[in-house]
Amino acid sequence: MEIPFYLSFREFENQYYNNLEKWFENDQNTNETDFLLHIKEMYKPYLCYNFSEDRLQADATIEIKNCFFPYHENFGISFNMNHTNAKNFRTGINNVSEQKTITMMEYAQHILDRIQHYFQKNKISMKENETILDYINHYEIITAKEKTGFCPDYNLHQKKLPFLKAFLPHFGSTVDMSLYRNFYFSVVRIADFIDCKLKAVEAFEKSMYSELRSEAMMKIHMRNQSFLTVCN
Repeated sequence: MEIPFYLSFREFENQYYNNLEKWFENDQNTNETDFLLHIKEMYKPYLCYNFSEDRLQADATIEIKNCFFPYHENFGISFNMNHTNAKNFRTGINNVSEQKTITMMEYAQHILDRIQHYFQKNKISMKENETILDYINHYEIITAKEKTGFCPDYNLHQKKLPFLKAFLPHFGSTVDMSLYRNFYFSVVRIADFIDCKLKAVEAFEKSMYSELRSEAMMKIHMRNQSFLTVCN
């Protein structure tokens, strides 16, 4: 069963029991804890633990490969070379890539740009009964190789589909910044709501707070161990 992904805490809260009821209708051999653990995994990737304030905070980011040409500042500069040598100079430069962290709003805009580019390149338009959402998991669009720019990981992209379905516009070429801002401030409240419910069913050890705090502490421990290894 696909539970809707909500960008607004108010909408999430208002629809909680409706979605829980549908969850039970879909599978009678389940309970509210199972439902809570399911929706916890939907929102957990957009949060992190804040040590200084001992609480969760929004962390709606994604790592993506960024391709570029090194020494791009030399492009277009004329040297005292003959035509053949100049051609070899240009074709001898290969692009490289680096991992870059961007916000989910930037990622969503990039996916939207890819869809728009696909329409323009192929000189096609959406069918009457289609929207942008019909193309957000189009394999050819997502995996298209560009000379420069972001190169999404298709497997990671699958995990971001619930967010993209909720956030991307049905039509148009620009994402809604105010909608993203609302999500950024709502996701912590959604997490607190889920954790409160998990505490009520005596499963707080599986809460987002507990898991993200443990993961953050483990990262610090591993970093300290690596530092000590280097020093020794």
